[in-house]
Amino acid sequence: MINRIAVYPGSFDPVTFGHLDIIKRASEMVDTLIVAVLVNKAKTPLFSAEERVNMLRSVTKDIGNVRVESFSGLSVDFARRQGAEFLVRGLRAITDFEYELQMAQTNRIMAPEIDTIFLTTNLKYAYLSSTTVREVASYGGDISRFVPKEIEELVEAKYRGKR
Repeated sequence: MINRIAVYPGSFDPVTFGHLDIIKRASEMVDTLIVAVLVNKAKTPLFSAEERVNMLRSVTKDIGNVRVESFSGLSVDFARRQGAEFLVRGLRAITDFEYELQMAQTNRIMAPEIDTIFLTTNLKYAYLSSTTVREVASYGGDISRFVPKEIEELVEAKYRGKR
């Protein structure tokens, strides 16, 4: 029996309803979806990799075929190590597409056995990004329409500590 594995890489700092939309839909297309939290030493995220992994595990606990892990380096190398056939990428707007297409083509050259699946985000989340969530939260704004309640509380706690 073939176990179709996909990797959905990202920073997820924090995870949003847009991310969850992609996770739920991608999980229906494969046997195993690995949500891969990127550890990028060049960036200073709001949440540590461990916190982001824990947040994702919490909000995906009811999706039986989703696994959450952290990684550093190239997404395509991580996908290869996991035995994945696919990388999943979410697209919000045409501006995302140009960058994502270049990455998909580069990945295809480096790992011809791994395809990229593009999923367009639900229109109600097309404007949404982790950056937007962080910016709104940093000014004490309401982020309840952007992230699950448990994530909202964690984000707000981080910014309360910084004020």
